[in-house]
Amino acid sequence: MKRISRRIANNFGYIGFGNTQNVFNQKSAIPFSTLKDKLHSTSHDHHQLDFLHHSLTKAEKENIKQKIRRESKVQNQKIFAVFSVLFIGVLYFIKTLIDSLMANI
Repeated sequence: MKRISRRIANNFGYIGFGNTQNVFNQKSAIPFSTLKDKLHSTSHDHHQLDFLHHSLTKAEKENIKQKIRRESKVQNQKIFAVFSVLFIGVLYFIKTLIDSLMANI
């Protein structure tokens, strides 16, 4: 008895749960313009920030760069301060530990 061969179209493929055509022939459900508007409304609602769709001027770009640099500098100073306090605390702990060990000898 001859086995019947199946012809599989290009838009079909095995994905683990069977051959389904709708997996391979999908279109983008949400166009980018809709996502842009959703981003603007979400950023405005949650962060009181307007997401603008126009190109920035050179002065605006420089202003943003300076703001980012300032925030980065402040963050680095905070990290250095916390690290310094922790480092001094660890050194004090090690000193007291060594003093107590030397006193026991």
